[in-house]
Amino acid sequence: MIMNVLFLTMVSIDVNKRGIYNDLMRKFKNEGHQVYIIYPNERRTGLPTAVEVNNGVHCLGVRTLNVTKTSIVEKGIGQLILEDLFKRALNKYFGNVRFDLILYSTPPITFNKVIKAAKMRNPEAISYLLLKDIFPQNAVDLGMMTKTGVKGMLYKMFRKKEKELYRISDYIGCMSPANVRFVLEHNPEIKAEKVEIAPNSYDVPSEGKRAEDVKSIRDKYGLPMDVPMFIYGGNMGKPQGIPFLVECMKAVKDREDCHFVIVGDGTEYPKLEAFVNECRPKAVSIFRRLPKEDYDRLADACDVGLIFLDYRFTIPNYPSRLLPYLMSRKPIIACTDSNCDTGSLAEQKGYGFYCPSNSVEAFVKAIDRMLASDIRQMGENGYQFFLDNYTTEHTFKAIMKHIVR
Repeated sequence: MIMNVLFLTMVSIDVNKRGIYNDLMRKFKNEGHQVYIIYPNERRTGLPTAVEVNNGVHCLGVRTLNVTKTSIVEKGIGQLILEDLFKRALNKYFGNVRFDLILYSTPPITFNKVIKAAKMRNPEAISYLLLKDIFPQNAVDLGMMTKTGVKGMLYKMFRKKEKELYRISDYIGCMSPANVRFVLEHNPEIKAEKVEIAPNSYDVPSEGKRAEDVKSIRDKYGLPMDVPMFIYGGNMGKPQGIPFLVECMKAVKDREDCHFVIVGDGTEYPKLEAFVNECRPKAVSIFRRLPKEDYDRLADACDVGLIFLDYRFTIPNYPSRLLPYLMSRKPIIACTDSNCDTGSLAEQKGYGFYCPSNSVEAFVKAIDRMLASDIRQMGENGYQFFLDNYTTEHTFKAIMKHIVR
């Protein structure tokens, strides 16, 4: 059965590049299905609403306000009008397409009107939610929203939208077993059989991956050659608990048996910069966001991946940074809240250690445990776990088993 697949997303898709959505959409395309994607062309890009066909995939960029990296006012208004813009564009550009599968991911939780419109035109279509985060509860956990008072009104509005999104979804694909449990426990009206695991996934990396000289890369960034290298790369916002990361770096700043590399950007990055300027740590190097190719080369020259999440989370987050570490055969140390199962899974499967993200002492002990372990073998364990659970084939099969052939 050849299907027409509609995917609604907040990120532009290029099926010629690697990425969790790029790889999945390319998989559908390579399996012979027709793929149609709708995503925002934010105001800052200057791009109009338009369709282009990229490697056989129909990509519809919809002119919107800026909905990322902008003021709270523009972001708020942009999110509110987004679904109406998407709905009009869907009817105008893809109005004659009969869809068999409607895919969409969170964030945001504001695609309800678009999904309903697509389902109304295609009543036999399967609607499938790829649940990447749980909002608005994550905003409550970080103190950005409350369940009472004025902010409580905002919470109730978004919670209503969240429940409606779950209701109109035929299936909900979660990132981990803890995610499945959380959704069912906090939304008892949802039937258990519609909630399952369909995690982030990537294509299996080519074994012919570059094998650059580690020494030349470390020399380029002024990093020591003779000690294990720990790396944290990615966003540095409130969810990552950067103040705790800073305290951890203070505790290891003068170690001589290992080195720490931190690469990224975000609203909390100045806290790291201030720490480095004040303490001049010998064992810590920080770099503002690097081009992806440069970051990948630097990450390849490191030995262990670090994950940080704020301890206040009550939702079981799934760190996006995990899979690139596993794919590059790096064991991990997961510094997270107690509800996140990333660290416990790593310990069970032998590719990492867990550390509660409110104990600097536990972090130091985790570093010591890693240095006393067989880092290379743990990295191989992680890569095998990726192959067994997180390839694009896994997510594709999780979705396709619901399609009646």
